[in-house]
This record gives sequence, C-alpha cells and structure tokens, in this order.
Amino acid sequence: MLEEIFREEWARVLASLMGSCLDVDLAEDAAQEAFSIAAQRWARDGPPDNPRAWLVTVGRNWAIDRLRRQRLFAERVYLLDRPEPSKIMVDQPMIRDERLELVFMCCHPALAPETRVALTLRSLGGLSTQEIARAFLVTEETMKRRLSRARTKIRTAGIPFAIPGNDVLPARLGTVLAVLYLIFNQGYGDHRGDLAAEAIRLARILHELMPAEPEAAALLALMLLHDARRAARVHNGELVLLADQDRRRWNRAQINEGRAVLDHAITISAQGPYAVQAAIAALQTEERIDWRSVAELYATLRNLTGSTVVELNRAVAIAEVDGPRAALAILDTLSLNNYRYLHSTRAELLRRLNDAPAAETAYRRALDLATTDTERRFLQRRLTEL
Repeated sequence: MLEEIFREEWARVLASLMGSCLDVDLAEDAAQEAFSIAAQRWARDGPPDNPRAWLVTVGRNWAIDRLRRQRLFAERVYLLDRPEPSKIMVDQPMIRDERLELVFMCCHPALAPETRVALTLRSLGGLSTQEIARAFLVTEETMKRRLSRARTKIRTAGIPFAIPGNDVLPARLGTVLAVLYLIFNQGYGDHRGDLAAEAIRLARILHELMPAEPEAAALLALMLLHDARRAARVHNGELVLLADQDRRRWNRAQINEGRAVLDHAITISAQGPYAVQAAIAALQTEERIDWRSVAELYATLRNLTGSTVVELNRAVAIAEVDGPRAALAILDTLSLNNYRYLHSTRAELLRRLNDAPAAETAYRRALDLATTDTERRFLQRRLTEL
C-alpha cells in the first residue's frame, strides 16, 4: 500500500513542501523522511484517513526541526509560515498548481537541458537516481552529480518556485512541453500509468492556462490518443503490437476527447511537431489505418525535427504501403546501431520476409539493448517462434 501511495502522492507532497521550504534539497529530504516514518508507523497503526496531509505535516515538522538544529530557524522560519497541510483541502487548485510550479522550476532555462528532464522525473515522478540514470544511459554516479549541480543552481541562482508571468510564459512553454512529453513517454514505455497520467494532468492545466497555444493543445491530444491504447498494449504481461491489439480494450471516450482537442489545435493553426504526431496517433485509431497518409505525416515530422528516429517510424509505415524490402532500404541508411527499436524493427521486417537467420540476429541485438522485462519477454517469444 505504501508503494502505491508513494506513486500517487510523492509529487503532491514534494510540491507542498517546496512551497513551504523554497529549497529543493530540504524539501526532498523532508519528503523522503516523511515516507520513511510512514513505513514504520503505518505498518503498526495503519494509514491515516488523509495520507497526503499526514505526510506533508510530518515532512514540514521535520524540516522545521532540521532548521532549528542548524540554528537557521530564526532566519528562515518565515519561509514555513504557511497554513498547516492538515487544514488544506487536498483537492483545491492550490495543490494542483504547486505541482505545475514544481515543473516550471525544474524546467528553468538556467538549467542545462539534459538536467531539466532528469530533475523533473526525480521531483515529479519520484524516480530513483538509478532509474533516471538507466533512462539516460549514464552511470548512477554521473546522474547523481547532475542532480546535485541542478539543486545547487536552483539555490544559488534563486530560481523561483512559481509559474512565470504572462510576459515570459510563452517563451518557457516549449521546454515544459518537451519535458512533459518525455515524462509521459517514460511512464508509457515503462508501464508507469501514474507517471503518464500525471503528465496528462499537467498538460491539461497548461491547456487551460493557455487555450490559444496550438502546441499545448496538440501535446494534450497526442498524450490522450496514445494513452487510450494503454490497456491493449500489454496482455498477460506480454507486449502486443498495434496490429494485434484488441481494440475493444481501447478507451473510446479518451480517443474522442483526443480527437476533439486535436481539432481545436488545428483550428488555432497548430502546425508543429506535436500536432503532426497527434494527427498520426489519430490515424492509428481508425478502423482501417491509412498508412500512406501516416508515412506522409512522418515525412513532414522528419522535416520539422531532423530526427532519425522519426525516419525509422516512417519506415514502419512504408512497410505497410510498399512492403518490408522498401522499409529495410530506409533502415540501412540510419545511424542508430545502439537504438533497440532499430533492431527490433529490422527483425520484424526480416521475419515477414521469412529470413529467419537474419531476423534472429536482429532480435538478439534488440534483446541485448532492451530495458524492460515486457520488451525482453516479447523479443524472447519472437525468437522462440522463429
């Protein structure tokens, strides 16, 4: 139960403590201490009626005690002069906005781009340093240093815990959207539904704050359309490809909402990368997928981003239009040797051509690079089937 509460409440507890402490290190230490105390007390006494308020109260009291012990209490106690968390209605917008403030702080332009995502994953998703390091393909020690430098930068540069004003909000929006999408993908790919749901929730808030921003609307549509297929992506612990998914398990209400938000984005002239990706996702929810249109949209997206990964996705669509050999010709031009999906895609195409030896080699290379148990089971099953 505590693990489930941790996933659901970590970001809210940390954001509330950040709003009181205005210090990343102190707030995170206080949040960790609160959950540690909860693990001991709740095992004995059971969880309280309001776990979130209990955790924030315990964390806040711990922070006060630490400041007092450091003899900084007299200078900094004003930072903690906030309403008692136990008296706060946990569903009020203030709590919700605090988490968005946390995201904007983590995505401040003064921080290095690669650090923004890592810090947001740590703060918003509660991922461990080891998990974040694995996602970035670096050592745990390297990631620990990055996060430490980021916290120091926030403290020394006085980066505010706040949603920026209207004069700079549009300029900061692109970074926040990019980080939210990466967080969504982290949750979607690792089957962390809570993390993906949190990214969607924050995207909704941004859309509400800035309804005339096309890419904010487009990103929300994209997330909704992808997430609508979540229940069908894995069955009995096995990864299920799009063509084999049971569409009865798709969330039709979410698909309809995603399409409506996309229509709104197009109405206000959305033409950026998120709009194109959302259009592709919408086509992939059709009863009969227009793969030629999907391939054309991927070509547009490649021209917008210059991404070789996008070109890999275009190759998948081309395989449905012109066959696997045409797609393999595209794959041969891509420099993505350490990208697991290049090899799994190549293996699938070779499998369709009945080239079992070459397909086996590609599957084994993809298996070596796989990062989740679900992917490993899928690839191992494919090898067995060969």
